[in-house]
Amino acid sequence: MQQNNTKRQVNFFDIYKVLIIFCLIIFSSCQRKKEAQESLAVWDDMDKVINSISKPKFLEKTYNLLDFGANPDGLTFNTDVFKQIIKTCTENGGGKIIIPAGKYLTGAIHLENNVNLHLEEGAEVLFSTNSKDYYPLVATSYEGVELMNYSPLIYAKNKKNIAITGKGVLNGQASNNNWWKWCGKDTYGWKKEMPQQKDSLNLPRLMDMGQNNVPLNERVFGDGHYLRPNFIEFYECESVLLQGVKIINAPFWIIHPFKSNNITIDGVTVESHGPNNDGCDPEYSKNVLIKNCTFNTGDDCIAIKAGRDAEGRRVGIKSENIVVQNCNMIDGHGGVVIGSEMSAGVKNIYVDNCKMNSPNLDRAIRLKTNSRRGGIIDGVYVRDLEVGQVKEAVLKLNMHYATYTNQTGDFIPQIKNILLENVKVKNGGYYAILAKGYEQSKINNVTLKNVIIEKVDNAFSIEHLSNLKLIDTYINGSLMQSPKQSN
Repeated sequence: MQQNNTKRQVNFFDIYKVLIIFCLIIFSSCQRKKEAQESLAVWDDMDKVINSISKPKFLEKTYNLLDFGANPDGLTFNTDVFKQIIKTCTENGGGKIIIPAGKYLTGAIHLENNVNLHLEEGAEVLFSTNSKDYYPLVATSYEGVELMNYSPLIYAKNKKNIAITGKGVLNGQASNNNWWKWCGKDTYGWKKEMPQQKDSLNLPRLMDMGQNNVPLNERVFGDGHYLRPNFIEFYECESVLLQGVKIINAPFWIIHPFKSNNITIDGVTVESHGPNNDGCDPEYSKNVLIKNCTFNTGDDCIAIKAGRDAEGRRVGIKSENIVVQNCNMIDGHGGVVIGSEMSAGVKNIYVDNCKMNSPNLDRAIRLKTNSRRGGIIDGVYVRDLEVGQVKEAVLKLNMHYATYTNQTGDFIPQIKNILLENVKVKNGGYYAILAKGYEQSKINNVTLKNVIIEKVDNAFSIEHLSNLKLIDTYINGSLMQSPKQSN
């Protein structure tokens, strides 16, 4: 009798264990299904952003730069020729301005509505390195703060339906002998006793003006203040295309959509290793598609911005719905970066099918902010990323980013909803994830799904990160388990 009771008891516990295992399998299956659905929804949203962006359209009219008296010898200034041909084109409803093969020296070029500036193969536009050729001063921006400064080399303000296309070269001619030394670093030609941007009446003064809401018309800089011009800036523009050209030797930030909407940057090559030579900096901008591009830069390859500190909070325009697709990143401080000027907030950034590889590429995905910036980064989604080599980290999330001045304040930022999916890394440098949040504002909801990092010195260096999910993720050959809580 005792033996039968024992058998029944054993059978009961066996059935109970089977039920528990079955329930766990069902729960796991449901959880994976939910995660798969969430992932699909993210990429469906990306497709919606892409489909919402339309390229500008132009009349079937052409205007040849040579017909307006341009001299392609690389020595004669063509500034007035560019001005006249653009004026004629826009006044006649727009069309395509043809720049034939040859070298065309010029000062600033200002685009107008309905104009497609088209560089034929073999055409090279050489931009003057004389700061006086970028007068009169215009409304522009420097490191997240608006000001009146030198015109960007190519500039459009409050324009619609504009483009720069073709297979030619835009050459800023920046070097250690001119613009670059203004940054104040000896590696870029600056020497002791030379003036530079960080002198008290220059960049520090501009930053104070931004903090104190000084009116734009009183923020007058230009000669004597050593703040370099952007290369291409679309300022408050709508429906813009930048396609096919090669951009080299930039004074400062290279492609800068500012308070702009509906932007396509397609098949552009950027090669410039000067100081602050970010490849592309969408700022206060939305619905931006950056595709089929190559970035080989002296700073971040792509850096998404949204204003600096008090000024960014006042402007309050988020940068959102930005897609980076089929791009190749070589040298740079980061492949795709957000910040540090992001005080108005950044939302819904998609990185799809990109390649990053260089011993001089510091990080693949980088988010940088601090308690002066404040702001929220919500939604950075990365899929099908192939990384050959980076120096520091595959994913760096830093809420304590510091530059050349005190960067602490009372505006604690937030970072949340980060996804890396289908990522392959050969050499991740020092860390797979390098994250530093705040105890009162933890980095929240970071997911690595189907990520394989073949080699990295350390899997993680993490401070104040909650809800880290590791799904089918292998680092240095080991399957990683999600921690219950990572602090």
